[in-house]
Amino acid sequence: MNATTTAPFAKPTSRISSVLTWVLRILVAGVFLSGAIMKFSGLPTMIAEFQQIGLGDWFRYFTGALELAGSVAVLLPAFSAVGAMLLLVVDAGAFIAQVEVLHQDWIHTIVIGTLLTVLIHRQRAQIRRRVVA
Repeated sequence: MNATTTAPFAKPTSRISSVLTWVLRILVAGVFLSGAIMKFSGLPTMIAEFQQIGLGDWFRYFTGALELAGSVAVLLPAFSAVGAMLLLVVDAGAFIAQVEVLHQDWIHTIVIGTLLTVLIHRQRAQIRRRVVA
């Protein structure tokens, strides 16, 4: 197979597909970046929520750092799928905290998790390449 041929059954990436993937990346990065900023800035509601969870300020900063790292990774094409998986783990933790401890609205975690799952699915070829390499 020479450099100009594509692998069998490989689907060409359409412009619409690429734009949709970038829209998802930017949307997800914006959501988690704003969450990281709220955690790092010491917003009183964030402090109160993490005190209620019972893990203290270190966990608020740790969660903010994961959100920041995931937000940046999602915007870097080479690391986007890995960043989305990291953010999905953070979102799953937020869901558990909302349902089990905070007893607050948890629907937003489902919506965000769905967006992350779609983004991960759209980048599944990138994940396969990383696992095989």
